[in-house]
Amino acid sequence: MLGSFAGLGALTALAAAGCAAPSGAGSGQTRLRYWHLFGGGDGANMAAMLDAFQAEHPDLDLQAATLSWGSPYYTKLGMAGAGGRAPEVAALHLARLAGFAPGRLLDPFDLDLLAEHGITEADFPADLWQRGMVDGELYAVPLDTHPLVLYYNTDVCERAGLLDGDGRLRAIEGADAFAEAVRAAGEVTGRPGLVAETLGADTIGPWRMFNAFYAQTGGQLLTEDGTRIAIDDAKALTVLDYMRRLTQEGLCVERADYPGAVGIFAAGETGFFLNGEWEVTTYTNNGLPFSMARIPNLFGTAATQADCHAFVLPHQRGRGGASNEAAHAFVAWMLKHSVDWAAGGHVPAYLPTLEEPDYLAMRPQSEYREVIDEVVLDPRVWFAGSASPLWLELGAVLSGVLLGTRTPEGALAEARSRLQQLLDTPSPFGETA
Repeated sequence: MLGSFAGLGALTALAAAGCAAPSGAGSGQTRLRYWHLFGGGDGANMAAMLDAFQAEHPDLDLQAATLSWGSPYYTKLGMAGAGGRAPEVAALHLARLAGFAPGRLLDPFDLDLLAEHGITEADFPADLWQRGMVDGELYAVPLDTHPLVLYYNTDVCERAGLLDGDGRLRAIEGADAFAEAVRAAGEVTGRPGLVAETLGADTIGPWRMFNAFYAQTGGQLLTEDGTRIAIDDAKALTVLDYMRRLTQEGLCVERADYPGAVGIFAAGETGFFLNGEWEVTTYTNNGLPFSMARIPNLFGTAATQADCHAFVLPHQRGRGGASNEAAHAFVAWMLKHSVDWAAGGHVPAYLPTLEEPDYLAMRPQSEYREVIDEVVLDPRVWFAGSASPLWLELGAVLSGVLLGTRTPEGALAEARSRLQQLLDTPSPFGETA
């Protein structure tokens, strides 16, 4: 899993050549290059926002590039920053920030310049803003959070007696109560009441499920400084036993890769789907009778696994001037228009958006907005965050618990072993400057 990052240092010279600046902007325009990794529905929403930004800023020449999601994107972005010839602004998963060598591969934001455009710390959840801070400087501005949520088929759940008078899912508290709700939905469909990603190449669903439930127990994965394993075995085994129970008792579809899980819920074959919120457009366009809710509090604390999309300033030699001012103006504009971004299911990190009438009118997107205060990001280590070695390594291990090919105890021992290997591996991006 580490191979896609290997040899970054040797590629620095290539970065200087391969990431050379594109052709100049039109006469009188300031060039603004933006790299991102948004495809599918996210890509369409981003493209519409970029068109609107360009229309409002004719003095800027916005040059947006969509790159391949995951490791290819981060390798290229790291190379660009290492060579000092990066774009003016880029997207980054916030949980990856610690491993992206802020101060070497990324430049800090100018807080005064952001404030001139109306963006301050008070506009964000404190935890998310602080995750963008390194050594007293701001290196990432959160755009959203994309948490694990609970999709539910409103027709199935109504027939199962699980909805309230307003057609929303009744409150579910506790692991047993959730199991019974899933069982009731399954009695309606004649199939397991829940579907989630349980297998497949590069599967991450099992890790995301475990991390959401484990966070609810109050358990920690690593120490605060990210140097040692801090797993509470009793809490972890409680969660792993429960995950195995879901498939062993026929409550959750046992074998489903990601596309299969999306399709099973789309076909109305299950009452519930545990997944990230980004499939909202898929089901809305299909006319599926569904809604969404926060992950129920199963183990004592309201919490769920999440990452965040954020804006960063990739390192440029001599960053400053009109192009840097344009990058700050761009970030501020995107945040202030993030109600358009929320259409794809992500919860805006810019708090004023959560009170906008247009956002509150979005259903089901606004139904789970309170999750903004409950999200749990990965530890601050280089190997964490979306599409990271942490997700892939532990996703593969924990998949076996759901499939019944690993015991909870065996999976925990293997997870500890793989975590230690990651801790012992130096960051391929180098240390923070």
